[in-house]
Amino acid sequence: MAVPGGGAKDDTFSVLDLAEYTKNRPWWRKIFAPNSGSSAEKYNVATQLVIGGVTGWCTGFIFQKVGKLAATAVGGGFFLLQIANHTGYIKVDWNLVQRDMDKAKQQLKFHSSGNKIHPEVKSRVDEVIIFLKKNVILTGGFAGGFMLGMAS
Repeated sequence: MAVPGGGAKDDTFSVLDLAEYTKNRPWWRKIFAPNSGSSAEKYNVATQLVIGGVTGWCTGFIFQKVGKLAATAVGGGFFLLQIANHTGYIKVDWNLVQRDMDKAKQQLKFHSSGNKIHPEVKSRVDEVIIFLKKNVILTGGFAGGFMLGMAS
């Protein structure tokens, strides 16, 4: 390939293996770029509290509304089942229910006796704890806003 000026152009490129590059990086670094540190490094205390408080309030408010809707749906379902049972549309075999509940209790006791946490879950929990420690003010604002959102 000829280059203006008479010389030849050298077409050498280095290859970057993205699979290896991203394998040992946390998920938030993959999304938000390598130079995005904690919010404590970027914003002052007041800004962190406002951001945390507003997002916490929005989350708490939505959580409250969805929780009320879910509780109403579950309660209404139980109410309709009781009416159907009382009027004779449904016949419940309580001995079968008791036997199934006992079997489920035994399975829960068996599975909870090991108390072994999967390594992937432990590493995710460790990542969350590190994030919370780096962003204490933002987390505090979120928690306060969440409580206010739940109360409103």
